[in-house]
Amino acid sequence: MGTRTPNLFSPRGAMGAPCTHGCPDALGCPQRHWRPHTMPPPSPWIPPVPLGPPQPRAPHCVPSPGLVSGGAGHAPFAEATPPARGPPEDYPPGGASAAAALPRLSVLRARHFRAALRSLTGRTMSSDSSKKRKPKVIRTDGGPQEGKRGKADADQDVRYYSEECEVDLRDPIKDYELYRETCQELQRLMAEIQELKSRGIKDNASEIDERRIQSCVHFMTLKKLNRLAHIRLKKGRDQTHEAKQKVDAYHLQLQNLLYEVMHLQKEITKCLEFKSKHEEIELVSLEEFYKEAPPEISRPAITLSEPHQQTLARLDWELEQRKRLAEKYKECLTSKEKILKEIEVKKEYLSSLQPRLNSIMQASLPVQEYLFMPFDQAHKQYETARHLPPPLYVLFVQASAYGQACDKKLVVAIEGSVEEAKALYKPPEDSQDDESDSDAEEEQTTKRRRPTLGVQLDDKRKEMLKRHPLSVTVDLKCKDENVLHLTFYYLMNLNVMTVKAKVTTAVEMTTAISAGDLLSPDSLLNCLYPGDHGRKTPNPANQFQFDKVGILTLSDYVTELGHPYVWVQKLGGLHFPKDQPQHTVAADNSLSASHMELTVKLLRTRLQSRLALHKQFASLEHGVVPVSSECQHLFPTKIVSRLVKWVAIPYEDYAELPYTKDVIEASLAEDTHLYYMALIERGTAKLQAAVVLNPGYSTLPPVFSLCLNWKGERTSSNDDNIRAMESEVNVNYKELWGPKPGYQLLTNQLQRLCMVLDVYLETEPHDTSVEGPKEFPQEKMCLRLVRGPMRLKPFKFNYPQGFFSHR
Repeated sequence: MGTRTPNLFSPRGAMGAPCTHGCPDALGCPQRHWRPHTMPPPSPWIPPVPLGPPQPRAPHCVPSPGLVSGGAGHAPFAEATPPARGPPEDYPPGGASAAAALPRLSVLRARHFRAALRSLTGRTMSSDSSKKRKPKVIRTDGGPQEGKRGKADADQDVRYYSEECEVDLRDPIKDYELYRETCQELQRLMAEIQELKSRGIKDNASEIDERRIQSCVHFMTLKKLNRLAHIRLKKGRDQTHEAKQKVDAYHLQLQNLLYEVMHLQKEITKCLEFKSKHEEIELVSLEEFYKEAPPEISRPAITLSEPHQQTLARLDWELEQRKRLAEKYKECLTSKEKILKEIEVKKEYLSSLQPRLNSIMQASLPVQEYLFMPFDQAHKQYETARHLPPPLYVLFVQASAYGQACDKKLVVAIEGSVEEAKALYKPPEDSQDDESDSDAEEEQTTKRRRPTLGVQLDDKRKEMLKRHPLSVTVDLKCKDENVLHLTFYYLMNLNVMTVKAKVTTAVEMTTAISAGDLLSPDSLLNCLYPGDHGRKTPNPANQFQFDKVGILTLSDYVTELGHPYVWVQKLGGLHFPKDQPQHTVAADNSLSASHMELTVKLLRTRLQSRLALHKQFASLEHGVVPVSSECQHLFPTKIVSRLVKWVAIPYEDYAELPYTKDVIEASLAEDTHLYYMALIERGTAKLQAAVVLNPGYSTLPPVFSLCLNWKGERTSSNDDNIRAMESEVNVNYKELWGPKPGYQLLTNQLQRLCMVLDVYLETEPHDTSVEGPKEFPQEKMCLRLVRGPMRLKPFKFNYPQGFFSHR
């Protein structure tokens, strides 16, 4: 038997091959380096295949996924044991890489296969050759080579692949077709080798070797195609790089040209926008120039045809005119200095005259007081008035003018701090504090706590409701020396005026409990004009300001600030139209003057009526109804019913009375009115009278609601005669007005109630079931006791006959 070729695809084929490290068995070597068996030379019919440079491989590499072609990668092996053998149709189809069949081989078979492949190609598979690096190829990238290169690197750089010449001659499409055919052929050969080995016949070894050699040839073809593809890729990159460099060069040239264009455009713009100084000079018109300029300057023969010469001539004429004006200016300055000197002399004279005038004024003060002509005091008042805000200034001027012209008992004055008023209009001075002061302030601010939200809102409210430091006081004197003091304030941020009232009587008046609200500052001036309660601000813009600082209504602050009545705004010249709101409301003198006279009369009437009521209430609380001599004829000589109680009641108690609903529904009773309760008695009969006193008394009469407690409760709803008694005082009040201005109206009404109660009780029929005399014997002379189906009683008193009749 001859020498048998070892089976490279079985583990036994590598047995007995000593390792380069001296191991007896190459399979057990940790470095996995062994000396390959000597293979017979290839058959003569195998065509030579040009090979490229050797591909380096790491000595201890682990097989990685890839294609077994040109050393680029090895087939992956999932396990070391050979896979189960199967039929040829279990292998991957044609068109895939030859490496698709290799995963079914073991690791040892792949190693034997590579050893045989290297022996066929004539390459020495020693450990030294496996450690050689891949030769470097010269690239025309233009970039510098990094690192130091030795002689060996220089030798590698000059190597030249033979395939570089073939790349230009070969067709890539044909190479791709060749690659596909070679892959299909490799798949077919691998399938046949697998099929022959699966049969296990010893005579198939030669066929297997023959197909293995053919496979190696196909692998060489794939390796060559791989090198051609890499060379094509490199050439394509080089061409792309060269084209990119050309484009960059052209782009750089384009940018340079664009920059030059932009620079030229800027220069052109500068030239076009250039303005000469003569363009800023306002020259005279051409008509004036040729009319006023002398011929040696205007030169019409030349300047009319040449614009440049015309401009030069106009500039010359302008220069000539300015020289003349400069001379005039110097002359005016000299005359001005002379006038200023004369003014200084006169100022010195006037300044020396001022002390003399002051001494004269001081000497004339006793004369002014004696003649009631306080010129000095009036002068000081007018000096202070300069610092008043516009509404208060208008009020001061108009009230002073009215007092001088129409009402000598009207006194107007200004109160408050003038220095604070001056400080309001001074601009803040920009001053730098010392370092010590700033340090002290910083220490204080660090020690202080940050104010809470409530404290901040309180500060904002105080700032919103801040009053002007100056105020105007108006004193209204009556004939009986009673004085109404009015103090007018101005709320700067709200742009409204307020007023506070105070009454000073000439004689100390007796204190009446029920008269407590008559002279109260909160109710004294209510409804001076109908509907003017003074609880709401007349300026519509104030509500938006209140919303920012959390103020619901101004009525919570009227006790401190005063009442913002509408008539107060008109006296200050302020008008706030609701249908057409204005952005700014200015003080109008004409508006103040038109309301001054009527308002002063109403104020004086209000004071006199309240003082009269105050005196009357003192008598009523003691059960005495004062009736003046002028009104004695309105009542009979003898009235038996007497007033036993007169007290003030709140609005809530008045509204709870069942017999006052009609008055409330008729809007004759409001919370701004005054409410009282009167009790009139005669025997067992008690008449309760709920009285509504309008703030405009006596122009508007009081309203009475009656309830008689006698043999049951009798009111206007269940007794027609009670309704007739109410009409006697509420409807026929004009008979009880008395002498003007009618301040006795309330007492006369109460006296009439006592009178009609006597008539009511005396005309009642006697109850026969009760024994004894009649409780209320008839003392009044009546023509008829009752009349009509309603059985009304005669309540009208006829003077001087002295009898009662029906109306």
